[in-house]
Amino acid sequence: MNTTFMQRKEDIVRKWYVIDAEGVNLGRLASRIASVLRGKHKATYTPHVDCGDYVIVINSSKVNLTGQKLDKKIYYNHSRYPGGLRERTARVMRDKYSNEMIERAVKGMLPNGRLGRQMYKKLFVYEGSEHQNSAQQPEVLEMK
Repeated sequence: MNTTFMQRKEDIVRKWYVIDAEGVNLGRLASRIASVLRGKHKATYTPHVDCGDYVIVINSSKVNLTGQKLDKKIYYNHSRYPGGLRERTARVMRDKYSNEMIERAVKGMLPNGRLGRQMYKKLFVYEGSEHQNSAQQPEVLEMK
């Protein structure tokens, strides 16, 4: 009888990875990060279990956007008060809030609900080339 392997949360072994975002397209970067956070790169991937790894992103301010997205892509925030809509272009986001830009892109590629929020907590984004997670001895993950 064939049985499907289901990973248990007690048996999960998590690793730490560092990704350098310098010169990498935002969408390709976000999809790769989301895949690692979900655990899809592992042979033991189980959809209903958070079996992914930790991801550290450095140089978030040097991420690349293709075409005219820097001036035409707009990020919206609303304060939930009348007239509280705030708009920012991708250029402003990259210059001032580059961490949030990558975090939003990745969060949109993770599942909605409890499981997605749990996966999202394993993402650490830093603007410069230094990060505070060197004690975890992260491996460098190359972008293809």
